[in-house]
Amino acid sequence: MRICWFFCSNELFLFVKYFFLENSILVSNEYFPRKNTIFAELLLYTCLKKFIAILFTSLVFAGFSQRTGALNLPKYDYNPLHFGFTLALNSMDFTIRNSGDFFTLDSVYSIENKPHVGFNLNIVSDLRISENLTLRFLPGLDFGQRDMEYIIPYSDTSLRRHVMKIESIFLDFPLEIKYRAQRISNYRPYLLTGVAYKFDLAAQKKVKEEEKPKNRLVRSDVYYEFGFGVDYYLPYFKFSTELKFAVGIFDILKRENSQFTKAIERMNSKMIVLSFHFE
Repeated sequence: MRICWFFCSNELFLFVKYFFLENSILVSNEYFPRKNTIFAELLLYTCLKKFIAILFTSLVFAGFSQRTGALNLPKYDYNPLHFGFTLALNSMDFTIRNSGDFFTLDSVYSIENKPHVGFNLNIVSDLRISENLTLRFLPGLDFGQRDMEYIIPYSDTSLRRHVMKIESIFLDFPLEIKYRAQRISNYRPYLLTGVAYKFDLAAQKKVKEEEKPKNRLVRSDVYYEFGFGVDYYLPYFKFSTELKFAVGIFDILKRENSQFTKAIERMNSKMIVLSFHFE
């Protein structure tokens, strides 16, 4: 854990600087300028390359330890509290339920949603409750995009496709219960469940003239989450891979007086997250 942080802290610091200080997300209604976004992506790419190199080396040592019977970090699970960080990939999507007026509208013929791959950055705090249970709080940021594609009339005899690009930047506050199976040498599978409050910083930003018409989202939502993963005890830190599913509870479509929102009775958010924890 300390070694990973030593090698990657500089890139993470610069990444956060360019995403928040240079771009002023919390102040401006505009999305990231392309120049700084590219630079931040390069920093994240460099950091990920270091992670992969360190992880590969650690897994080789872990495999060797497994064959020789050595137990890595034998007292790790007895610590009452420990911390770490998470890098993750996400796929954001919508669940859309058409309204009863959908078939009577003359300006909307169909609605489709298309997910995109995004990424998450989180801080891990893990509190030991018992031998098999821990309470986890992982505040962080989720970056992603979802497209809504409408088929609408273009003329009396033709149709066209109108794409709304819905960007999201979530302040994420998940609280989870983690149930761990018995440790098998340097591996330990687990299940998890919990809830997460998410606040979308980009939900109600001003819509550019060239993007109109465009749906907007409400800022706040609550998700229930469930998933599974495996802890790998490496010589110097614990590494975990995890697959998690998150489903929004509330209708997140901001109701406006347009045919595009009238065609939808309810719209919920959902997300699949592939996480890599370093603790």
